[in-house]
Amino acid sequence: MNTDNRYHWQHKDLLDVTQLSGEDVRHLLDLAASFQEINRRPVKKVPTLKGKTVVLFFVENSTRTKTSFDVAGKRLSADTYSLAKSGSSLNKGESLKDTALTLQAMGPDVIVIRHSSSGAAAFMADLLPCGIVNGGDGWHAHPTQALLDCFSLRQAWGDSFVGRSLLILGDIAHSRVARSNVHLLHLLGVKVRLCAPRTLLPAGVENWPVEVFSDLGRAVRDVDAVMCLRLQLERQQAGLLPDLAEYSRRFCLGAAHLELARPEAKVLHPGPMNRGLEISNEIADAPASLVLDQVAAGVATRMAVLYLLATRNDGGNA
Repeated sequence: MNTDNRYHWQHKDLLDVTQLSGEDVRHLLDLAASFQEINRRPVKKVPTLKGKTVVLFFVENSTRTKTSFDVAGKRLSADTYSLAKSGSSLNKGESLKDTALTLQAMGPDVIVIRHSSSGAAAFMADLLPCGIVNGGDGWHAHPTQALLDCFSLRQAWGDSFVGRSLLILGDIAHSRVARSNVHLLHLLGVKVRLCAPRTLLPAGVENWPVEVFSDLGRAVRDVDAVMCLRLQLERQQAGLLPDLAEYSRRFCLGAAHLELARPEAKVLHPGPMNRGLEISNEIADAPASLVLDQVAAGVATRMAVLYLLATRNDGGNA
């Protein structure tokens, strides 16, 4: 594992990509690349975090993110423990504060929290001395998803982010993935475009560092990558969409759209995918798709995050 002992990670927690500098991001991605190499070995386990404890506190349902953090912790030899709302005292009316203090009394080094309320991770970070990782909070932020997306793009692009263009397509308004990616990609020099129905654009989007489109054919022209977002079907029930078939006709990424992008353009999706609604089967399974690369990148990137937070006070961490 290649590390730079001259670099000292300054952050107790990872709550949002907005707290990170360009140097932080580059160091984290370099570290993830080292862990990616470990994940390709026949024996995918190292003793790096032996004796450390990671608690996965997922109040909101998750499969991919939770499993990814669990695998990441175990491959670093950390002791990982999972707690869901259904199995916690929150389900009996206990406050988040009391649950957090109970978890802290068990001596964890890092707690990963996913919560439906924006700011829940920051609340725990202010309350507890251990490291807190935001595994997604409301519509606010999902920092490790944005980091793994950038790691996947770096594998395809190398370090040449500046001047690249990427389109985020779909339900921007309700997407913490979109918010985190817009900030991180802009920080790295990528020109970001958004494309969505007007009802699925967030308030104040005119103040974001993006270019907004309503026509997918125009939005996708000459971009280097497209990131499709999952459309939650309850958006139609809420009256934000007149008809799912109409949405698919206008905003489902297909082969004809990708032909308008630059040669070698890549496609990303945080998953799970609604095939035929936001992305066609043909594109989801095409060589241009980085969807499975994102899954592998998620483990490596989260290994880097857990390592940096769990060893921050050990002296001489990377």
